[in-house]
Amino acid sequence: MKKLIAALALIATPLSAQDFSEGSNARSWNLYAEVPATFEATVVDLLCTVAGDCANECGTGRQLGLLRSADDVLVYPNKNRQTSFNGAAYDLHPYCGKLVDVDGLMIEDEDIPGATNIYLVQSIKEAGAEEWAKTNQWTKVWASLHPEAKGKGPWFRRDPRVNAFIEADGYLGLGLSHREAYEITR
Repeated sequence: MKKLIAALALIATPLSAQDFSEGSNARSWNLYAEVPATFEATVVDLLCTVAGDCANECGTGRQLGLLRSADDVLVYPNKNRQTSFNGAAYDLHPYCGKLVDVDGLMIEDEDIPGATNIYLVQSIKEAGAEEWAKTNQWTKVWASLHPEAKGKGPWFRRDPRVNAFIEADGYLGLGLSHREAYEITR
């Protein structure tokens, strides 16, 4: 009986612990628990995949995920190649519903709740294609959506949505009555 239980435990061991680092060219961010990882996956609409709430067009305006081919594990790509921790949805959207190869950093630590299958995608290509595309579209898309916000400095200092929240509720969201105590100079 003990041998049967041990055998079943081995079969039930998740494949997410596999080593996907071979062949990865991902650049380290020196983050805790980061591991280079390259793998094949299908780009999926997360809400559609998890909850069955599917949009008419794959992923439009929604978070996207990577359904890894090797083990059918849903991986959450929450960052692209850029230094600011912007999402990867703009980079993944053209590939929604398609089989791709991705290269980046996987964050996986069983001792930290929620730190599992978090992916920082740095490069992507359709499966079988030769050329990799760098995942650096976020600021380009942001600039095209907000041409009135041109200027120097970080994008978030010029973002109309961010500035509207600050104007309404102050820098910390505590309301304007607290604004003077926590005023941030630009």
